[in-house]
Amino acid sequence: MSPPLSFLMGPVSGQIRRWVLSAFPRDPAGGIDYDHPVGDAGLFGPNSVTWKINADFPGMLSGGLCALMLQTLHPQALAGVWDHSNFREDLVGRLRRTTAFVGGTTYAPTADARALIDRVRRIHGQVRGVTEAGVPYSADDPDLLTWVHVTEMSSFLAGYRRYCRADLPPGAADAYYDETRRVAEALGARDVPASEREVEAYFADVLPRLVYGERSRVVLDVLSRILLPVPMAGLSRELFLGAGAALLPGWAEDALQRTASQRRGARLAAHTLKGMSPLFRRALKDGVASRSCRRVGVTPELLTRW
Repeated sequence: MSPPLSFLMGPVSGQIRRWVLSAFPRDPAGGIDYDHPVGDAGLFGPNSVTWKINADFPGMLSGGLCALMLQTLHPQALAGVWDHSNFREDLVGRLRRTTAFVGGTTYAPTADARALIDRVRRIHGQVRGVTEAGVPYSADDPDLLTWVHVTEMSSFLAGYRRYCRADLPPGAADAYYDETRRVAEALGARDVPASEREVEAYFADVLPRLVYGERSRVVLDVLSRILLPVPMAGLSRELFLGAGAALLPGWAEDALQRTASQRRGARLAAHTLKGMSPLFRRALKDGVASRSCRRVGVTPELLTRW
């Protein structure tokens, strides 16, 4: 970037940085030290595809919102949210906790990443009940864990491709699925897809069991009115929700009964976020991904090299 343009973009970057940190604040208690121990590469390490994909904030936030939309289609997953969370009052908190878990298992030192997984496993063991149709569910059900994992990873990957780099090197997407499944398996998932082809086959297999019902509509309505604690909260919501919806596969758009107007709005939001994405990257150069790179003695620029 030229010096004059860099000077002009400085204030904008500062505003975006404050926006992100107010919506997704870093752990004030310092629960995870991403700077130590020096040399600890965590579960993946700097040469992994996972470190590159998960370092991109626009792709991860839009992908996370896309995954939430997808997850409303699974009766058991939805029942767990309905029965065991205060999603109506604290959907932002749910997003924050998901962000913290994915960031921690991706970049934290090994012991901290494993502790996060163990903590979530204990929480899952307490979440169980019966769906509206009378079907028992539990959050530690291996098949349910696989569903949540695949919806998230496929959405993060779609977000990276849409808002960062569409032309991934051959094999990179397969490597991403193969690497990240180790977290799902550590949580108790089974038969986790390890390639793009396996993910496509997985969705084709599970599609007949998905349902768009009244609870789906209620949760999506709450999501559509979410207010991030940032300036122009409504505009920020529309941008990222639309950009997340733009990542939905065609079959999911149909299943969620999205209108032609909603689809046009999503495409517009995606175009807008694509143009803004470099500003987010410039503003967030000192995040946990960059700190983790320095912890293992590599330059953060490695995250943008393929």
